[in-house]
Parts: sequence; C-alpha cells; structure tokens
Amino acid sequence: MSSAVAFTKDTLPPFRNEPYADFSRPDTHRAMQEALAAVRAQFGREYDLLVAGDRVRSSEKLPSINPSAPEEVVGVHQRATPEQAREAIERAFRYFPVWSRTPAERRAETLLRAATILRRRKMEFNAWLIYEAGKTWPEAEADVSEAIDFCEYYAREMLRLAGPHPMIQFPGERDELIYIPLGVGVIIAPWNFPLAILTGMTTAALVTGNTVVIKPSSDTPTIAAKFAEVLAEAGFPPESFSLITGSGAAIGDLLVEHPKTRFICFTGSKDVGLRINELAARPRPGQIWIKRVIAEMGGKDAIIVDSEANLERAVEGVLVSAFGYQGQKCSACSRAIVDQAVYDEFLARLVARAESLRVGPADDPANFMGPIINERAMNSILHYVEIGKQEGRLVTGGGRAGGPGYFLQPTIFAEVGPEARIFQEEIFGPVLAVSRARDFDHALELANCSEYGLTGSVYTTNREKINRAREEFFVGNLYINRKCTGAMVGCHPFGGFNMSGTDSKAGGPDYLLLFLQAKAIGEKLD
Repeated sequence: MSSAVAFTKDTLPPFRNEPYADFSRPDTHRAMQEALAAVRAQFGREYDLLVAGDRVRSSEKLPSINPSAPEEVVGVHQRATPEQAREAIERAFRYFPVWSRTPAERRAETLLRAATILRRRKMEFNAWLIYEAGKTWPEAEADVSEAIDFCEYYAREMLRLAGPHPMIQFPGERDELIYIPLGVGVIIAPWNFPLAILTGMTTAALVTGNTVVIKPSSDTPTIAAKFAEVLAEAGFPPESFSLITGSGAAIGDLLVEHPKTRFICFTGSKDVGLRINELAARPRPGQIWIKRVIAEMGGKDAIIVDSEANLERAVEGVLVSAFGYQGQKCSACSRAIVDQAVYDEFLARLVARAESLRVGPADDPANFMGPIINERAMNSILHYVEIGKQEGRLVTGGGRAGGPGYFLQPTIFAEVGPEARIFQEEIFGPVLAVSRARDFDHALELANCSEYGLTGSVYTTNREKINRAREEFFVGNLYINRKCTGAMVGCHPFGGFNMSGTDSKAGGPDYLLLFLQAKAIGEKLD
C-alpha cells in the first residue's frame, strides 16, 4: 500500500457505470471462450476456509457443481465447524480497533484497487459465474460489471462521508458530527448474484471501517473464494475479513447470535430473512448493543401493461424481466397485469416470443436461458407449475427442457386471479402469471395486492397514469416503460418495502450510513 494518499473526493473522476463487454465483437467473443477454457481447467480444485488470513480445512467437504452439467464438480470447499465460525468472529472483533482507525482515504484507495483487479479479471469472473451460477454470457457480464460499480461507487461515497459535516454552531462551542463504524459484520450472500451482491455488501462494510465474516451461499462458494483473492490482492488486511463456507443450519444461526456480532447484512429468502431478524433481536449474554439487520428478502414483482402501452416494448420488457436468468432474480417479473383491452393481443405476442427462447447450457452463447441453480429449486418450481395448473390456464411451457442440466421451459399461465398462490408466492423461477385488469385503477389494485414491494414497472404512454403510478404503485424500485430488472448502481438505488426487506437501497447515497453510526461532538470554547 502506498505511503501517501493519491486522491481526494475532489480529485477522483465522477462515478460512471462500468460498460458491458460486446460479445458480438470477435476479439471479445474469443476472450470469453479462452476464459471459459481456463476456468474449466481449474474444476475440482479444493479451497480452504480463510480465518483472519489463516487457511483452514475441515473434515467435511462441500462440493460445488455446474448446474448445466451436474456431474461436473466446479470446486470442493470446507464445511466450517461451529468452532471455526466462532474463531472467525472473535478474530474479527480483535482486529476491529485497528481497521476502524485506518484513515477512510486508505480504505477507499484499497477498494478502488479491488475495482481495478475485478476489471482486469472480468472475463475470468464471467466464466466462474457461467459455470457455477448458471448465468448466460450477458447475465454474467452484468453481474461482474455491477460488482465493479459497487467498488467504485462506495469508495467515493466513503470519501464524502468522511469529510466534515457542517453543523449549526451553538454560541461558545465548536460542534461537529462524525461517522464511525459499527463493529463486526456477518455478510450472508445469495447465489443468484454471487459476485455483485457479495461484493456490494462486503465492500460497503469494509470501506466504512468494519471487519467482516463472509458466509456465501453453498451453491456458489467458488466465486466467493475468488472474490476473497481480490480482497487480499487489493490490500485489505487479512485480519479484516474471513471467508466461512458451509451449511447455514450448522453455522448460520451461530454467526447471527454471537454476542460480538454487531450487524448482519443479508440477501435471500423472506423466511430466512425473518428468522435472522428474529434471532438478531434477542440479546445474548455479554452483548452490549442492539444488532442492526440490513436485509433484502425477495419480491413478487408486477409489470402493468396499460391499454395505452406500446405493446412491442411491453412484450419485450416482460419477457426479459420474467425469463432473464431463468427468473431467478428477486426483481424478476412474475406477474404481468394487463388491461383487458389489449390482453389477448399482448398474451399472443408474449407466448410467441417465449416459445422462441433457447434453453440450454449457460456456456453456449446461443442460449437465452440456462439452468436452475440446483435440483431442489427445480423441483420446487415444478411443484408450483402443478399448483398453477389448478389456478390458471397453462399457455406455454410447464416442464423440463432437454439436456442433463436443471433446465426448465419458460412457463406462462393466463387468467390468474389475485387469490392464486402463483400470483402471491415467490416462485423464483421462469414462471409468469398473466392477469386481466378491467382498467388502470384495477391494475394498480392488483399490483399492490402482495406482501412484497420490491420492483415494478408500468408500460403506458399516458402521462397522467405515469404520475399516478409514481404515487400509488407501492414498490421500492419503480420503472416506467422499461423492464423491472437491471438496477444500475448510482442510478437505481435498490431495495424494497414490506416483506421485501429493510429498503436498504444498495448502490445509493444513503447505503453506507447503514454500516456507520453518527457521533456528535460539542466542545466548549474559552
């Protein structure tokens, strides 16, 4: 690490979103193919736990597989023991005073180096996402680009928050406000954005001066291990983070409940998020704080297609939102609410487009959809398809696609009412319920008929209806005449209402405040 800070918030260039690679270019396409071959050559390697810089193994192993070809082992990981998880918390707690007093400029500088490393290794990370998470080329590219964006954006935000904050000065005093870090954070990351969300949550905690214990999904631990390499190469002290892989049932509750855990940053299902919130709310012997929970827990997202919509754009937006990454996004469109005046035409166009989508191995760039993440998730989705057959009219899909992987057909149900389970419950797969609305009032009523409130979209050319949606469509991320997926860091701070989580707004100007606490200082002047 350099001995002098090379920048300030005023000398850094303004934040810009990372551009996506253009795979239609022969050189870029070739680079991606070469990265896939290089990553495939590393299949089956064993990875250690990282406990404050120490490499540790356990007796029980956690294999990670390629969901496009389940017989292929991507990596072999450790199932951490409770003792190893406790050690990670204890050592993070011991190092916190050192890291928390490291100047914010140093922490931001380190994070910017991480962005540079991710950018250099972009094709490699794309390949890991394709093989371990089942992401197609464009979906993997978006994931890695978002990870880079989080690093760049949060580095700049930390410099902004580290500066002086003008306060009203009480006569005869010098008054100021400073932000200080919280302590040890547990980062519980999902498999569906195993680099971007992992990077965003982890770097937000580290750049604000906290130490972290990272618990990645058991479906995507190799990507997390590769990300830990980036943190180390960038210069984050080995004691500032630990990587603990293994079963949530074995170590998850322990990490949340440990009295030295100060906060938990979680992305995942509603049920797990609520359990974390409940466990964190109960103080443990020796605990001297109220734990903070930052949670993003899912959605049942709706796109309204109005009678005055551009149908071609609406069909494309619903299609990409519903079936991109096999519908395995908390922001995915799982409900299309369509005005009865255009319902039949919209449905016919949508079904035709869905039936043209190619499904198959994620490493084949010709495929629009890859695999479901694992067999258990695939079976759960198929169970919902059977439920849907009793609740609506199956118009396309409904079964497995060809091949040895966990492939499912894009599935659409029509004439689905608001009481249906496939209208209300998060399926997390390529299953779309299409519902008929009498008019725009009814469409808004149906869209809001959910315990979730994450993303939503409205397609209409009517400005009055757009303004009504801005006021009445109750979601954390609302989009007009565009898809409801693909939030961009800095442009669309991401987080939802109700059972979608704590509205934490990742990638926005208030996100880092969730990892800090404000300290007011008033000094009497002579």
